[in-house]
This record gives sequence, C-alpha cells and structure tokens, in this order.
Amino acid sequence: MTKHKQVKAQVRPNHRAHRLWHWLTTTTAFRYLLGLSLVLAIAIPTRVLAQDEETPGGFLALLDSIFSAMVEVLANIFFFEIAGFPFIVVWLIIGGIFFTFRLGFVNIRSFKHAIDVVQGKYDNPDDQGDVSHFQALATALSGTVGLGNIAGVAVAVQTGGPGAVLWMTLGGFFGMSSKFTECNLALKYRRVRADGSVDGGPMYFLSQGLSDRGMRPLGKGLAVLFSILCIFACLGGGNMFQANQSYAAVAEVIPALPSWGYGMIVAALVAVVIIGGISRIAAVTSRLVPTMAIIYILACLWIILTNLPQLPGAIGTIITQAFSPQAVGGGIIGTIVQGIRRSGFSNEAGIGSAAIAHSAARTDEPVREGIVALLEPFIDTIVICNMTALVIVITGVYDSESAGAKLTSEAFGQVISWFPIILAIAVTLFAFSTMISWSYYGEKAWGYLFSDQSVIVFKIIFVIFVFIGSIVNLQAVIDFSDMMLFAMAFPNLLGCYLLSGEVAEDLKNYLQRLNSGEMPTYQN
Repeated sequence: MTKHKQVKAQVRPNHRAHRLWHWLTTTTAFRYLLGLSLVLAIAIPTRVLAQDEETPGGFLALLDSIFSAMVEVLANIFFFEIAGFPFIVVWLIIGGIFFTFRLGFVNIRSFKHAIDVVQGKYDNPDDQGDVSHFQALATALSGTVGLGNIAGVAVAVQTGGPGAVLWMTLGGFFGMSSKFTECNLALKYRRVRADGSVDGGPMYFLSQGLSDRGMRPLGKGLAVLFSILCIFACLGGGNMFQANQSYAAVAEVIPALPSWGYGMIVAALVAVVIIGGISRIAAVTSRLVPTMAIIYILACLWIILTNLPQLPGAIGTIITQAFSPQAVGGGIIGTIVQGIRRSGFSNEAGIGSAAIAHSAARTDEPVREGIVALLEPFIDTIVICNMTALVIVITGVYDSESAGAKLTSEAFGQVISWFPIILAIAVTLFAFSTMISWSYYGEKAWGYLFSDQSVIVFKIIFVIFVFIGSIVNLQAVIDFSDMMLFAMAFPNLLGCYLLSGEVAEDLKNYLQRLNSGEMPTYQN
C-alpha cells in the first residue's frame, strides 16, 4: 500500500508536468514567444556577421559565392534568350495573351462584375471558406502591391527608359487574364477540411487537376516543384528583400535607427500577425491595403497635379520611347524586356502566388473568385505603377545616379522636401503587408510538402529571416529569391495551359447563369 502510494505520488507530479508541457507547447502564446526567443538568440551573432560582411573569406562572403553560383545556373535555365528575350519573360507575356484571347477578353467584359463582387453583392455567408471576396483580394494585393511598385518601377524606367512604362502597362493588361485563370483553378481544386478551413493554390490544381486528366506523375512533380520554388521566393523576395529595402527607406528619414532595432520591431509585428493565420492576415490587410494605397496614390496625384503642364509631354515621351530603337538598356528589345519583367515582378500574374490567397475565399463559385482576382494587375500595375512612373518621368529624375526606391524618393523630394517621409511610410506599409501575405503563401507550400503540424517551424524561420533581411545585404541571395519567384511561373502556367479548356467552359457556364439572372444577390 505504501509502495503504491509512493508510486502514485511519483506519477502525479510527472503527469501534471506532462500536461503542463503539453498545454504550453500547443498554445499560440508559447509558439509566439518561442519564435521571438529564437530571433533574440541569433540577434547578436547575426549582427556580428553583418559587421563582417565585407571581410574577405567571411561566412557571408562564402554564402554570397554559393548563391552566385546557383544564380548563374538558374539563369541559364530560366533566363536563356529567345530572339533577344529572356525565356521567362516570353513565357509570361505569351501566357497572358493566350488566356486573354482563349477566354474572350475576360479582363474587359467581366470588369464591372468584378467590382460588384468585391463590394459584397454576391457574398453568401453560408459558403465554405475562410475570408470574404474583398479580404481575399486585399490579402493578394498586399502581396503584390509592394516595393515592386516603387523600387521596381524606378528600375524599369531607369534601365529601360520611359518607354518601358507602356510595355509594363500592357503586361498588366494581359496579366489580368492569367490571374483570372490561376485563381479560378486554385479555388476549384482547393481542399476543404472537416473544420471548414481550406488549403489551396497551384500545388493542388496541378496535382489534382492534371491527375484527373491522366497526367498524375506530371501533376505531382509540378506541384512539388512549385512548392519548393514558392518557399525560397517567400523567404527572399517576399521577406528579406522587403525588410532590407524598407529599412533603407526608413533610415533616410530616421538615420539614428539601427538596422537590428528595425529588424527586431518588424519581426515582432510580423510574428504577431502571422501566428493568427489567414483570418488575422486578412483582417489586417483588408484595412492596411486600402490605407496605404490611398496614401501613396494621393501623394503621386499631388506631384502630378503640381506639374500638370509637364503631363502631356511625359505621356508623349513614354509612348515615343516605347518604340524607339535608341531607347536605353538595349534598344527597343531592352525596353520591352524591362517593362514586362517589372510588370511580372509587381503584379505576379502567372506566378501563382495570389492563387493561394484567393483559394481561401468564402464562395462556391471558382469563376467568381477568378473574376475578383483580375482586378489585382489593374490596381497594382495599371494604376499604382503608372502613378510612380509618371512621377519619375515628370520630375525628370530617371537620369539620376540614384537607383530603386531612392530614385522614387528623389522624385518625391523634387516637389516638397518632406515628401520622402510620406514615401518612407508607404514603403514600410507596403513591405509589411507583402511580408505577412507571403508568409501565408510559404506556409501553404510548406504544409503541402511536409505537414500542417510542422507549419510552426516555417513561421519561426520566416520571422528569423525578417530580422536577418534587415541587417544584411547579400545581393546574390536576393537575386536567387527573385529568380525563384519568376521560376514559379513555369509549373503554374504549364498547368494553366493544360487546364485552360475547362476554365473556358466554366466561364461560359457562369456568365450564362449570371446573364439569365440565376445568381442570387445578398445586398440591396
């Protein structure tokens, strides 16, 4: 009896300790604290590495050389030239043109309906999904409306000349159809769990959609390839690049702010949001995206209106240099390449990333969500990117030695000296929203490759990379991640091509029901 009591006395504390440990490790608070603890754990040594970045033979120099070699190999695969055009640029623009004609210019004839859907006219609260149409659009937009609209446009104008703006706009126009196709398929083949939450994206329509057509090995292979590329693109272009460039903009206004301090603040804020999953991400982006877009557009409009007499000349310069053999950056081909490339980097049409966000929309009509998605390239490229381009061309700063976001900041400063402060705020908001959206994309790709239980590992890695991106500047790593972003277009668009027949049929059926009045509405 005594022995039994002793055993019982020994087991109870162990049992309680086990239960306590189980409770701690399954709570959001613990996971959040664990992530921040890991960031703190690497803060000091990473700072030391950052200080030694220029030291020959240092760790970062070795890392840079490794990624440089990988970039060179990947460039030969995805950026080999066809008649002077990089393969991936040809792949993106031909895809956009193909889907535009294949779907009967869906980007024009469904534009008004897209506005109605976003306003909530067709939102059925009983449909399966995690977020509303507007929240899905805001989440996807927050991933695309970022530094590509500020720094990317500046790069396009500076290297390809003002004429690149026209080709960038055309890339956005045709990209609307690519975006419709990929987002439609992502929602159609999404996986709905028992609790009502969803998993979706190109990896699911590639594996399931192509399997249904007797191409299971190809579909599975493309799905795995897409997921791997997505994770790398997420940690680089969707994370480190955003943190690094946003700090550069903030440092222009607050020079005393150290990079490690900025990195810690942003990493903590990102952690708070992404731990909550898509619902919290959507809640933040649905408020943040309209705010940051309005701030930036109003600032651009102010500069344009202040220089209104120069506007016709700026538009004329853009049009004439778009077809000028003397255009900078390799003549007319260089101008086209820069325009299309920056368009793809900015709106991500054909890349497949936004399809992951749209697959979570609360609807049972895949075509409807595809129609909502086609608004993204319009808002991102045709509106916001053109605003940036007009500001740069009107102020004439594109001949400056500055580059990227600094060039745009210089253009803003031409009008009012404190306008760079507005730009710094916009850049920070853009970068933050891009990071939290891309964390969701990477999370879904990680979950597809591994398991949902291990997603917390990815989230911790993501938060750590936010901090690292703020304090180091490895160009080869950034180039590698950018290449991963564009490489995502290969498996994604290939799947879209192969499934385009059913997309066209689904669109035809949907529009017939819409025009006949069969679609119920839920708002007066």
